[in-house]
Parts: sequence; structure tokens; C-alpha cells
Amino acid sequence: MSAEAAAAPGRTLDIMGVKKAIPHRYPFLLVDRIEVIEEDKRCIGIKMVTANEHFFEGHFPGQPVMPGVLIIESMAQTACAMLLSKGGFENKIAFFMGIDEAKFRAPVTPGCVLKHHIEILRLGRAGKFRGESFVDGKMVAEATMTFALVDKAQA
Repeated sequence: MSAEAAAAPGRTLDIMGVKKAIPHRYPFLLVDRIEVIEEDKRCIGIKMVTANEHFFEGHFPGQPVMPGVLIIESMAQTACAMLLSKGGFENKIAFFMGIDEAKFRAPVTPGCVLKHHIEILRLGRAGKFRGESFVDGKMVAEATMTFALVDKAQA
């Protein structure tokens, strides 16, 4: 456990908890665990980027780089796993509504460990969160995202 995680109160999610919270599965499950959850406030999620990720076959041959849109998706999955793992959301699913202020600052390559710092800005049927992704303490991406919580039957 990192010093960050040890110092912060809250709960955690392993891969089984993540898979229970969100419907994503291989090859589109892009979060491996959540180290820190402070209910309705923030979380820190981890994505281990491996050489056998399917997207590296074409992005780019000989110089693999994780697509920025998948870094954003990984942030979103982290936020949704935090929210939907809390009791009372078993019949809900979250959909993207918007992505604002996205910036990509450095390439993410095989062997990197993405650490997503997610802050909830607004909760409700339409929520908003801010995500920042780091590799070795260096920010590689950031964005503000909105989402809608809907009943799974409507999805």
C-alpha cells in the first residue's frame, strides 16, 4: 500500500470489486484496482499498462503509445467504480455526457503504471468529476468529465 493510501481514510476495491461495480470486461476493462476511496469525494485508481494490451498492436507498431481516449476512459471507469460500488447503485449504469479541458502531457507506454486521481465535483443524476493521471509522479493527462446515472433497464 502506498503512503498516500495508508494516510487517507476510506475503503479500497480489488479487481473483483471493480468488476462487481462496473459492467466493463476485457478488452475494455481499463482499471485494475482502487487504492483509496473517500465516499462522494475522491479516489485513487490504478491501471497497469502491459505490453499485451490489444490497442498496442496498431497504436503504434514499433512505438507503442496508449491512446489518449483510453486514458480518459480509464479515468472514467475509476470514477464510476468508486460511485457504483457504494450501496444503493446496483441497478445503475453511468454514461459519458461530456469531456472538457482534456490535456495529454506525456506518452503512456507498456510498463507504465497509471495512477488516476479522481475528484468528484458534483453528484446526482448528472454528475461531474475531475481526473488527473500520473506515471511516476508526473502528470500525463487531465480532464473534467460529466456523466449520467441511469437505470440499467433504460440502457
